[in-house]
Amino acid sequence: MAAINRQSQELVHTSNLFRNVRQADLAARLVERAGAGRVFFCNSGAETNEALLKLARLRGAAKFRGEEGRCFQVICARRAFHGRTFGGMSATPRKKAQEGFSPLTPGFVFAELNDLASFEARVTDQTAAVLVETIQGEGGVHPCSIPFLRGLRDLCHRRGLLLMLDEVQCGTGRTGRFFAFEEAGIQPDAIGMAKGSGGGFPIGAIWVHEAWTELFKPGSHGTTFGGSPLACAAALCVLEVMERDKLLECVVRLGVPWRAALDAMAAEYPDMIREVRGRGFMLGIQLAGEAAGFVAALRAAGLLVPAAGPDVVRLLPPLTASGAELVESTEIIRSVARSLHRGR
Repeated sequence: MAAINRQSQELVHTSNLFRNVRQADLAARLVERAGAGRVFFCNSGAETNEALLKLARLRGAAKFRGEEGRCFQVICARRAFHGRTFGGMSATPRKKAQEGFSPLTPGFVFAELNDLASFEARVTDQTAAVLVETIQGEGGVHPCSIPFLRGLRDLCHRRGLLLMLDEVQCGTGRTGRFFAFEEAGIQPDAIGMAKGSGGGFPIGAIWVHEAWTELFKPGSHGTTFGGSPLACAAALCVLEVMERDKLLECVVRLGVPWRAALDAMAAEYPDMIREVRGRGFMLGIQLAGEAAGFVAALRAAGLLVPAAGPDVVRLLPPLTASGAELVESTEIIRSVARSLHRGR
């Protein structure tokens, strides 16, 4: 709040015809994290994914320049969620997101997450890119396995495809790494980020590897308010606090016992809770039945949680959560499970 207040007294917005020092500083910090490349700023996760999809189309157009053919398809994962714009909806194979909005944008095919053969089978001469969430959020908190991510990186390299990772929800420290894919030791061609990046202030961004930064030409993409001085001041402060308070280390240190406690709690109710999955501070509790009643009971008991699909309770504590608060969250979940189990 202090960073936003200070910036609001100096400059809230400026035309993107002028150099924005805050934006340049933030881009430099993100490049330090992601690797050599460039950053485009926008305002939300949906805009982030639209920019990634435009990058894929530009890559496909460049691939076939001067030749016969079209290269515009993007392979996405089943259960994915990439936003509610037309591009995002078309990349989201879910009836709830798409119903009533057809015809959708063409050029999307879908494969099974963590099944490399399923992705490879869908690659054709028309394929330009692969887009997956490193950890699916809305789809039920399904993480990409390390071998799968490494396999995707190799597949995209061999077939000349862009590997684009949607880290809108799972990035910015949520797993204990700044980017969730870091655990696999790979480097994608493009990364989408948003949500936690501004600490509650709207900002989104894509990072593009230096090999592909020239695909965007002046006029091929743009934004009026993306990366404003105000938004960048907030995002810079988030990075400073993450480093000052060692929040990534906290997520790792506190996340391990929290996950163990949740696993032990789940084992007490095997007919109600199927499994706990995820990483760090992004976990999902897979239920045997509908999540709506469980979520409502948790909220009534003092724990704010959303569902992730019809049968998963999603746990997304703030990166500043204390060990005591995580213990309390587990006890609330246990008490609700016990109460619902008795009421059967």
